[in-house]
Amino acid sequence: MTTLPDRVERRMGLVIDLDICVGCHACAVSCKEWNTQGYGAPLSDQHPYGADPSGTWLNRIHSFEIEPEDAPAQIVHFPKSCLHCEDAPCVTVCPTGASYKRVEDGIVLVNEDHCMGCGLCAWACPYGARELDRAEGVMKKCTLCVDRIYNDNIPEEDRLPACVRSCPAGARHFGDLSDPGSAVSDMVRARGGMDLMAEQGTKPVNKYLPPRIRDRHATAPQTVQLARLAEPEATGFLGWLDRALERLG
Repeated sequence: MTTLPDRVERRMGLVIDLDICVGCHACAVSCKEWNTQGYGAPLSDQHPYGADPSGTWLNRIHSFEIEPEDAPAQIVHFPKSCLHCEDAPCVTVCPTGASYKRVEDGIVLVNEDHCMGCGLCAWACPYGARELDRAEGVMKKCTLCVDRIYNDNIPEEDRLPACVRSCPAGARHFGDLSDPGSAVSDMVRARGGMDLMAEQGTKPVNKYLPPRIRDRHATAPQTVQLARLAEPEATGFLGWLDRALERLG
């Protein structure tokens, strides 16, 4: 079995703002595109234009409707990929040493030359963040785009994970979460950043900023007013009746 390092020099990871994620899937698509031509083997697809398409994706978006008490229902879009956990069970169950956690930045990676596709890491991961590439026969996962973030051959503003660089809403952020003075650490403190499924004890590095609850009373009058402006003005008897009832109300 593989062992985790005693310590890491940095904890590089993502902070995802669920309040402003619009569920556009730009992060998932850019991740697929970059990792298909970048680090490791391509992310394959099987029968992409057939009746039963499948493929390997390292980043997926789940959408949920929530209905808070005394607040209107709202949709929350929840992006999910590898969380690069401090106590990563996917690493410690690997029988070949293919899964490992880097000392220099805490990123969890897979050495595909050593992976035999046994799937133990996928079973151990409580987040479902690993996928078996059916064409390659090896496990794939988010790499935080290690071939981008340290790449001196691309402009400095592009040295971010592809998902962060492509997010049109600015919902995704990248940085060192071991540095209390970093921008991502400031966000976590200010907004009460949360661990996903903290009860699992994996100590995920990635954090989520919770969605703000919408105010029913603040938004309802404006919504009604906009709806009325969009309605065609009634004429004849129905128009007279509508105006009469409005005066009575």
